[in-house]
Amino acid sequence: TLVLLNTMRFSLLSFIALAVTPSAQAFSPNTNGRSSLTLRSSAAPVEAVVIEHEHCKEAGDRDILVRAARGEETERTPVWLMRQAGRYMEAFRAYSTKYAFRERSETPSMAIELSLQCHRKYGMDGIIMFSDILTPLPTLGIEFDVVAGVGPVISTSIESENDVEALADAESVDFDEKLPFIREILSALSKEAEEANTSLIGFIGAPFTLAAYTMEGKSSKHCLTTKKHMMRDETGEDKTMSMFLDKLAVMIGNYASHQIECGAQVIQLFESWAHQASPASFEKFAKPAAQKAIKIIKEKHPDVPVIYFANGGSSYLELQKDMGADMIAVDWHIDMAEARKILGPDIPISGNIDPTILFGTKEQIEQAVRDCIDKAGGPGSKHLLNLGHGVMQGTPEEAVGWLVDEVKRYTEKKE
Repeated sequence: TLVLLNTMRFSLLSFIALAVTPSAQAFSPNTNGRSSLTLRSSAAPVEAVVIEHEHCKEAGDRDILVRAARGEETERTPVWLMRQAGRYMEAFRAYSTKYAFRERSETPSMAIELSLQCHRKYGMDGIIMFSDILTPLPTLGIEFDVVAGVGPVISTSIESENDVEALADAESVDFDEKLPFIREILSALSKEAEEANTSLIGFIGAPFTLAAYTMEGKSSKHCLTTKKHMMRDETGEDKTMSMFLDKLAVMIGNYASHQIECGAQVIQLFESWAHQASPASFEKFAKPAAQKAIKIIKEKHPDVPVIYFANGGSSYLELQKDMGADMIAVDWHIDMAEARKILGPDIPISGNIDPTILFGTKEQIEQAVRDCIDKAGGPGSKHLLNLGHGVMQGTPEEAVGWLVDEVKRYTEKKE
């Protein structure tokens, strides 16, 4: 393993896009359609230790994640981790403690670097763009910010059918005009992924999750405002919820397609607030909207696999078998063997190690990897290993390496 004690190595693409100023500037995303290289950033190279992995050297490593997501048998089980680019890494915190989230995610130089840090260190089977599920909301006229200690806060109110009608037309959104940084980030990461012999993952938020986030205005324990909207929709009192979900589904489906056209090879759709939906409300509201978004993606890009992840939705996993996605990701609240039994042997599955296992010993982590792979059907059995939620802040960095190393080492199927 090569340890570099000098300045963190930036890709040429990242370095060219990096502007250095004496102090941080107020951030305002570029929406005028010009290259977002004009965004001002005070980011500077950060002194850090970078440990180069020994993975991604086999010819099949370039697309093993894509092949597994499509449902192909693979030579081993591929691996990536939700929030693999995150605050558990010291190199990541060098940015997150200094720059606001939207500045980091909408300034190409920083977003590219933050996307690549974890792959340089661990060699997962995919690089995922550093961004947020809320990023496309401003294309409809929904404004948000990410407040330290609070999280995302949405300032645009959606309380009536008139509010939904006042939003921009979802069909005609020009993502290059409204979110010019996305093409720049994904185009650069596409080249980086090719050079690193790995895949590039794009992602979107599911319509229900985005609707609930907007209606609540921020993270919510009970999601009561959203549930009241659903109940009024059911009685026919007003159709704000249905109208909003439909508009979001169109925008999100087109946004995912835009990511693919910019270089993404796989799309994961996050239903992050699935835990707020009962089986009935999932089936009536969340599921049809997600299916509509997935259908838009698959009609435009039939060969690009779509992964659907309902966080907190394992209690109604049976309802997810016909989502229209190529692969279903499951959270850690269900045993992988039971999830495989419910979905059957033919539906590709992703997941689902409890993220807290990364606070355990090396032996515990390696055993959890083998158990998960075996319960999914054995190495290479239409399974993409992931956590059942994101890497937690405070996770020991070496533990992530132990997990990735064991997944790539474990290739022999049990008799």
